[in-house]
Amino acid sequence: DQVPRDQLLPLTAPLLDADPTISAARVTEELGVHRDTAQDALLRLRADRIAHLMLTDPSLTPDQSAAALGYPAGQVRRATVRAQAVLRAHRAAPYLADVAQAVHQAGWTTTAAVPEVQYPADDLVLDGTTPPAPALVWDERHGWRTATSRRHPLTKGAVPPPTGDGIRYLAQGTTPPPDALTTALTA
Repeated sequence: DQVPRDQLLPLTAPLLDADPTISAARVTEELGVHRDTAQDALLRLRADRIAHLMLTDPSLTPDQSAAALGYPAGQVRRATVRAQAVLRAHRAAPYLADVAQAVHQAGWTTTAAVPEVQYPADDLVLDGTTPPAPALVWDERHGWRTATSRRHPLTKGAVPPPTGDGIRYLAQGTTPPPDALTTALTA
């Protein structure tokens, strides 16, 4: 690939703006990136834009939003699924920020500012001097759990959720109050 990863979306966005029906093959020609890289960039951009439109008009479905943006139905099946995940992430963001704040205030992180937790597929590394676990992982279906490793806290495709030594599910429900979560961690 000829384009650094951090520049891929900013360089692909104008191409999508100019032609909502642009294909991955065309992005490959324009930017000199691998077809899979181009396809992933288009997927991410389309999903984010579909989700944004749905946030501004909640009456729209993912398919209606894609059509309103001029995206051909054959090119957006995966983007509409991802857009729904982006919407869930947007809704979960305030809760995850509150939990990160509580964990930071407990002294379980060493960053100067409260760590940022992104959903989906992120974790909260506990790197303070006496953390109760190496990391916390949140799953919208199963709630919070501890992880056995700071380096690899996420378990790819873990359905059902992972179990084993060092993994504990914390508090009740999928979104327990942050203070209940910190209490469960120290229990």
